[in-house]
Amino acid sequence: MKKISVVIAGRHYTSITLEEEFYEVLLSIAKSNNQSINALVTEIDINRDEDKNLSSAIRLYVLKYLINKIKNY
Repeated sequence: MKKISVVIAGRHYTSITLEEEFYEVLLSIAKSNNQSINALVTEIDINRDEDKNLSSAIRLYVLKYLINKIKNY
């Protein structure tokens, strides 16, 4: 597990805990979108269901991203 500190919307500091594999893919997504990790996590946070915690929302985002990549392959 990897614990990282992020800044959401440029003002809210928090930390998230992810498996290393999810973190690596998250970094790759941010890089391919020319985004910082903070910007991508902010985007995920804005669009997540209120009943899901941020780490879970990130895992689901990564999973959906990879599924879409496979479908478009």
